[in-house]
Amino acid sequence: MNRTFAALVLLAALAAGCGKEPAQTPPAAKVAASAKPADPLVVAPEASVIAQLGVEVVVERSVAHQLRVPGRVDFNEFRVARIGANATGRITNVIAHRGQPVRVGQVLADVYSNELGAAQFALLRARSQAELLESAASRAQQLYEADVIGLAELQRRENELSIARAEVRSATNQVKVLGMTDTEIASVLASGEIHSKFSVQSTMNGIVVDRQVTRGQVVQPSDALFTVADLSTVWVIAEVPEQESSGVAVGQGVLIEVPALPAEPLEASLIYVDSIVHPETRTVLVRSELDNRRGLLKPAMLATLVIEGAPEQALVVPAEAVINDNGKDYVFVDVGSGRFRLTPVTLDDEDEGIRVVRSGLKAGQRIVVKGAFHLNGERKRGELEGPR
Repeated sequence: MNRTFAALVLLAALAAGCGKEPAQTPPAAKVAASAKPADPLVVAPEASVIAQLGVEVVVERSVAHQLRVPGRVDFNEFRVARIGANATGRITNVIAHRGQPVRVGQVLADVYSNELGAAQFALLRARSQAELLESAASRAQQLYEADVIGLAELQRRENELSIARAEVRSATNQVKVLGMTDTEIASVLASGEIHSKFSVQSTMNGIVVDRQVTRGQVVQPSDALFTVADLSTVWVIAEVPEQESSGVAVGQGVLIEVPALPAEPLEASLIYVDSIVHPETRTVLVRSELDNRRGLLKPAMLATLVIEGAPEQALVVPAEAVINDNGKDYVFVDVGSGRFRLTPVTLDDEDEGIRVVRSGLKAGQRIVVKGAFHLNGERKRGELEGPR
């Protein structure tokens, strides 16, 4: 009886245990276990937005690296003459003015010079002394042949004549240094008249681009009174940063943009690349030459040199595809299933609507080339609203 009762109690306890439901996992815990963090750089826009996007494959193409450096128009230094007075004197008349076309030999100013007069007087005196000693030497030769004087006296007279002739040559060279021509010297010797006035004359054909003299001014040979330049050709010079200098060489093609002449850029080539780096600016001077027979280019005009580099194969993207955020460049890469990832990239500066990719993309990837700005707005809106 006791055994039967104990068995019944055990069966009742087992039945009660089997009837209880198993413990349930709270719903919040299930959500936490299954949810994954959202990628803030990926956006999955609606179909209507996707339909407005333009997507293209990133490809390689041949591009030429361009270096843009500021420059300026300058004189062709091989066609510039800085003209001064040959002797110290006072300006009595100024004839040429700034901007005036002049020819070789044209008088620019007149000068009165005591120095020139003194040099001519010295020449006349030396010539007179030489003529006197020449007569004395001739008489001495006759007396020596008549055995009236000795050989020593004849040699003394001849030595004095030799010295006098040397003084004539020295005086002649001096007046030449002061600007007198052979014709003018011959005229002074023939007439015996001293001319203390002389003219400052142009030494080349061109335009007077500078005048640093006024009437009554005392001038010296070291003073540059006029600058005459032939502007039929001009130089365009620029300074290339030291780190870019290895990419420039003589003969390289350049485009020259002159803001004062809003026409098409002027084509030229580099005719000079300096062999040293300027120690203060850390730049290398480069120069090109332009034809200026129309006179449109004027020295000191601002210009930009666009130096064409050697072509290279590189990935390129349209400038329209690039998003700039906080100073960094990005593009949207199509990652499939209607999703697009904002991807950081390193790019060169824009050139004719194209930017060269240096890092961040591979050939064959698909990127958004139209509507990237709008797509980025959708991404930012999604960040603010959070997951739905």
